[in-house]
Amino acid sequence: MTAAPQERQGRPEAPSAPVSQADRAYAAIQDRLIMLDLPPLEPIDEVRLMEALEMGRTPVREALKRLEGDRLVVSYPRRGTFATGVDITDLAYISEIRCELEPLAAFRAAETAGAHARAELGELADETDGLDVRSMERGELMRWDLRVHRAIYRASGNHYLEDSLVRYNNLATRIFCLFLDRMEHFDRHVGEHTALLRAIALRRPDEAEHLAHEHVVGFEKAVRAVI
Repeated sequence: MTAAPQERQGRPEAPSAPVSQADRAYAAIQDRLIMLDLPPLEPIDEVRLMEALEMGRTPVREALKRLEGDRLVVSYPRRGTFATGVDITDLAYISEIRCELEPLAAFRAAETAGAHARAELGELADETDGLDVRSMERGELMRWDLRVHRAIYRASGNHYLEDSLVRYNNLATRIFCLFLDRMEHFDRHVGEHTALLRAIALRRPDEAEHLAHEHVVGFEKAVRAVI
């Protein structure tokens, strides 16, 4: 893999943009869809969402339009908006993309992330290693999994790569949620994050790339074993 340019030292961080109501609605509804709190194929009740989020119709509708682009909801004329189904046949397509992009993100993060980002990933590895995975509720476990992956994507320093991976990991997480209760060794899957995070924190790009690939392949195999 071609080495990415080295990070420029002392580069100031861009100021964070203010979070709009539509952004907050998007994040909240996205979480409900990923965690299957809004079940697959379920009609989306805009009024109920407006009440739950304490927001008006406009930000909720803007959020739903964005989520349609993420393939988390689908709209039909005169029928309304629905949570997309979780089709196991999509697993192969999602894994095919993730097998290419997850290792790239891990490699870039290990090679180019700054000292602060690598220190955060090292701390996250320690926290992950200390988890009692078997005692965690499904939602807590899934959000931890998302947190780890998104931290790696962010550390890659490539916003386009990050955006793509967030989208496909969200879809993979819906599948994970659907089959988690049947998976006997899901704790091993979560535990794999520790070695991956440490490889990045210690600036071992080839190792991080390999571990990320094996992690995605292992996830697909684990799901298929319980279908």
